[in-house]
Amino acid sequence: MKVLKFGGTSVGSAKSIQNVKRIIASQDGSRVIVLSAMSGVTNYLVEICDNFRAGDSAVITGTIESLKRKHFEVTDELIPAEKENISVKNHISILFQGFSRLTQQDFSESIVPQILTFGETLMTYIFSEFLKVSGMNNSLLDAKKFMHISNLENPDTEKVGRLLAPFLKNSNNEDSIYITQGFVRMDKFNRVNTLNRGGSDFTATILGAAIYAEEIQIWTDIDGFHNNDPRYVENTHRLSHLTFEEAAELAYFGAKILHPQTVSPVIHRNIPIFLKNTFTPEAPGTKISSEITNRGLKAISAKDGITAIKIKSNRMLMAHGFLKKIFEVFDKHETAIDMITTSEIAISLSIDDTRNLDPILDALKAYGEITVEMDHSIICVVGEGLIEDKETYRLFEILNNIPVRMISYGGSINNVSLLVATKNKIPALQALHKNLFEVRENLIQY
Repeated sequence: MKVLKFGGTSVGSAKSIQNVKRIIASQDGSRVIVLSAMSGVTNYLVEICDNFRAGDSAVITGTIESLKRKHFEVTDELIPAEKENISVKNHISILFQGFSRLTQQDFSESIVPQILTFGETLMTYIFSEFLKVSGMNNSLLDAKKFMHISNLENPDTEKVGRLLAPFLKNSNNEDSIYITQGFVRMDKFNRVNTLNRGGSDFTATILGAAIYAEEIQIWTDIDGFHNNDPRYVENTHRLSHLTFEEAAELAYFGAKILHPQTVSPVIHRNIPIFLKNTFTPEAPGTKISSEITNRGLKAISAKDGITAIKIKSNRMLMAHGFLKKIFEVFDKHETAIDMITTSEIAISLSIDDTRNLDPILDALKAYGEITVEMDHSIICVVGEGLIEDKETYRLFEILNNIPVRMISYGGSINNVSLLVATKNKIPALQALHKNLFEVRENLIQY
């Protein structure tokens, strides 16, 4: 059995959805299809949540009508036959009636995930009906029945598999198709919650691990991983293969093609992931697996929205347990640390989540003088066994004219991370690309 995930741009229009159908139809065997909401829909739903908090019911009503119209228009294109069209739109109307009632309650943060996941509910229903009228029988599965994930850091894929098994009772039938929602989960309180933005990738690999899939395909609007960010750097090239560890590093440190937690569920199952382009399905894409094809420098990515914190203390830094106390502050406020460096009198660290920055800083003041710098980016250079590659030592020479705030080197043998002001991110990416990739006379095709 395979798992195929299609993101928002892949199902962003009737034409795109028809393309998704062709991709699914071209493959044999049982398939679990994970769908995101149509592109732009989740942004509308975020706006509804914001207006719900503010008590602006008139704006909410207008946004709901726009969403309903958008999904009706797609339905008209995909399912033009009058009888089926009316039936599907009647059901969509019922879904919107329930959704409207949700937004008419007294506001509670517990309602927010129910609002945010509505786009996936709509998309999977429309797509399931579209396949049926196209002669492709399928089963629409409610992810809330089996995506019970209490711990996002370590999802219990065995539990998901047990809950999912009854719904796959026909999986021994050749060419069975199952359709379900990405992004949504049930939390430890049995409440609807999410896997965070971009979490449909995570859904796909959790399900893949749960059913011991033969492979997982993640379909987007990009031809796979590139060796740098093509939005900022010219002459990037596609990477045909990455190890699980390389892909995880690149995703965590900013590569937008993949959700940061996507790789973790499938590593111990050794299930390959294929990144493919919905709009050029014949393109080879990128394979992610345990296989090591090339060692050394592979790619560069960047993560924005980083805040640097420096704790200077002549008196306490070398005292036993000092670092432990610092880490406990961040642990108490559920804030992860991205990078950390120490010297004789100071600790520097970086975070990407500033929701609890004020109480964190208040607590840290007890341990020394605090300096905070906002608007930074982490640039991550990745490759299997990178720290053994002689090219690595050229990083600092290449960035000689760009101030580097922090360096993380040796914590992982597969990456070197550098913290720079965000205003210097693009020049740094371009300089590294030019000197690490373009100057090679014989560019290695990974």
